[in-house]
Amino acid sequence: MIKVPLTLGVEEEYQIIDPETRELTPHYEALEASGSSLLGEQLKPEMLRSQLEVATEVCRDVTEVRQELVRLRGTVAGLAKESGYKILAASTHPFSRWEDQVVSRGERYQELQMNLQTVVRTQLVFGMHVHIGFGKSPEALELLVDVMNQIRYFLPHLLALSTSSPFWAGMDSGLKSYRSIIMKSLPRTGVPPAFGSFSEYRAMINLFGKVGSLGKSKDKHSEEVDATRIWWDVRPQVGLGTLEVRVCDICTRVDEALCIVALIQSIVSLLVKLREQNCSWREYQSLLILENKWRAGRYGIDGKLVDFGKEEEVPVRFLANEILELVDPVLDELGTRKDVEYLPTLLRNGTSADRQLAMWRSAMQEGAEESEALLYVVDQLILETTEGVLDQGA
Repeated sequence: MIKVPLTLGVEEEYQIIDPETRELTPHYEALEASGSSLLGEQLKPEMLRSQLEVATEVCRDVTEVRQELVRLRGTVAGLAKESGYKILAASTHPFSRWEDQVVSRGERYQELQMNLQTVVRTQLVFGMHVHIGFGKSPEALELLVDVMNQIRYFLPHLLALSTSSPFWAGMDSGLKSYRSIIMKSLPRTGVPPAFGSFSEYRAMINLFGKVGSLGKSKDKHSEEVDATRIWWDVRPQVGLGTLEVRVCDICTRVDEALCIVALIQSIVSLLVKLREQNCSWREYQSLLILENKWRAGRYGIDGKLVDFGKEEEVPVRFLANEILELVDPVLDELGTRKDVEYLPTLLRNGTSADRQLAMWRSAMQEGAEESEALLYVVDQLILETTEGVLDQGA
C-alpha cells in the first residue's frame, strides 16, 4: 500500500472592514500594495475587492499550521491597521449587502462575472479550505479519490462544527451556515458523486472541458482545463497532489480553525489506514449526505444528523464525541491530539455562529436596535479573529 505524506495547507478568506461603519470596504489593493513584499503569493485577491485570501506554506503537521495561521492573521491584521481597516473571519458579514460590492480586477474574475452573471456577484461568502497531501503518482491519485468517496460522509459534521454565517443582509437567516445556501447557486457545487477510479474522475473533467463548462488552466503553458471551476465540498487538486476539503465555514478563532484542520487530517489518516487493511468506510448516496448537510447548516451543533445505518436521528454533539473516539488511534502518530481534543471546548463555547447570535440577542435585550446590535457582532468578530495573534504577528 502506498504511503502518503498527509501534509497540510490551509486557505482562509477574510473580510476587509471599515472600522467606523463596520461595513465591508473594497480596498484589497491597499493591503496588496504593502503586503506583497511581506507575504508574496501567500496573499491573494478574491472575487470581490472587499475580500482577501491567505494561504499557508505546505506544513508537515498541525503545529506548523498554527505557526502559519498566527503569522498570516497577524501580518494581514497589521497591514489592514496601517491602511485604516480591520479584518475579520466569518463566512458572511452580518449586514453588508452583495449589491454594494465591487468585483475584483483581473481576467479570471471578469470572465466568471460574464459567464455566471448575478449568481457569482451574490457570492459574498468566505470559507476555509484544507488541503491534505497525497502526492501526484498514479497510485496516490487512486487512493485520493477513494478517500474522497469515503470522507463525503463526514462533510456535514465538519460544517456543523465550523458554522460562522448566521446573518445575511442584516437579518437573522435562521440558519447557522447561510454560506452553505449561497454556495448552492453556483454550478458544480455541493457533495460530489462517488467515483470508481481516478480515471473515471478524469474522464468527467475532460468531458466538462470539452463541452465548455470549464475554462483553461491558470497555467498559460498547460493545455489542461481549469478544474478549480468545480466547487465541490471536497475535490482533488491534481496539480498540487492534494485532497481539498472546502465544506467548512471559516472559523473565527484560530483555536477553532486548528481543531477543524486537525480533525480533517485525522479522519483522512483513519480512512487511509482502513484502506491499508482492505477495509473502507461505508459510502452513502449524495442525496442522503445532502440531507445531513442541510441539517448541519440549519442547526449547527445544536441539531441532529441522521445515522443512515440505524435509520434514526442523533444529536451532533453526540456524533462529535463519537468521531473523537473514532480517530483516537491516529492522534498521537499525527501529533494532533491537543488540537483535536479542543473539540469539547468548541462544543461548550459554541461555534462562531452561536456566539454571534448570542451577542446580537444580548445587545437587543439591553435595549439596542437590531441594526445597532449587529455593530456589536462585527466588533466581537474583529476581536476574536485576532485573539492571541496580533502580539505574535507582523
